[in-house]
Amino acid sequence: MPPELALRAPALTDTWRAALMRLALAVTAIVAMTWPAWAEMVRQWWDSSTYNHILLIPAILAWLVWQRGPQLAQLTPRAWPLAFAWLALGAALWASGTILAINTFAQAGAVVMLQGAVAAVLGVRVAAGLLFPLAYMAFLVPFGDEIVPALQAITAKLAIALTHWSGVPARIDGVFIDTPVGLFKVAEACSGVKFLVAMVALGTLVAQVCFKSWNRRAALILAAVVVPIVANGVRAWGTIYIAQSQGVAFAEGFDHIVYGWVFFAVVMALVLGVAWRFFDRAPDEPLIDAAALDASPLLARLAGDR
Repeated sequence: MPPELALRAPALTDTWRAALMRLALAVTAIVAMTWPAWAEMVRQWWDSSTYNHILLIPAILAWLVWQRGPQLAQLTPRAWPLAFAWLALGAALWASGTILAINTFAQAGAVVMLQGAVAAVLGVRVAAGLLFPLAYMAFLVPFGDEIVPALQAITAKLAIALTHWSGVPARIDGVFIDTPVGLFKVAEACSGVKFLVAMVALGTLVAQVCFKSWNRRAALILAAVVVPIVANGVRAWGTIYIAQSQGVAFAEGFDHIVYGWVFFAVVMALVLGVAWRFFDRAPDEPLIDAAALDASPLLARLAGDR
């Protein structure tokens, strides 16, 4: 690889070294204080197939920060007192979630506290440069089980509509679909939540890294929400349709092997393939502009410079 194309860690000034040391101490203290919430998050990442993709998020966050490194190194980190309100908000959310035994609140609060610590220690300009990685930290919080009932209902309605369209007589009762060969249920495992949450996380990442246009970003994120839901309805219908001629046992096995893996992989590839044609950010284009951040009147006012 030519030297000019190699990624190198930017040289750190003494100011940056001191700021990063303070940040490391702050992060360590926050994680220690909120350890039960982090331990439960990691357990869910590892044990629940719905959240296995989150195991990749820390590495993605590190990569997002690394990509911004050369530009961030041009800024001067400086404590930002206003960010302690951000930190306090996270602490309140974590405390309320802990007291009320609502894991999602406690876990979200723990993540918000880390976001606030970054802004408080490194300053508003650096936080602005890290705005997307900080926001992307929200995907560390396991969320999705809460929408399973709604996804089950949507999948069932899509499946019954397609079943009628394909000429198969059927009746629907909630998440149950009665057909000539048997009764089918859109179970929790068939709601499509696993694919949806993973696709939204991936779509959000691609939208930010590969697009500059906000309209194109919004279109890709919308597709990342809508396409998996529709695709899961098609998956459920396909299982019902195949069962009419090949039998329920064959349809179930086919669903787990082909639809469960190949179908959604193809759907994901199609979404990204279509999006690729509209990428408008050059691969070597910086993700942030340090000079613009440094000269921003708004950030200057927030920092108390003016």
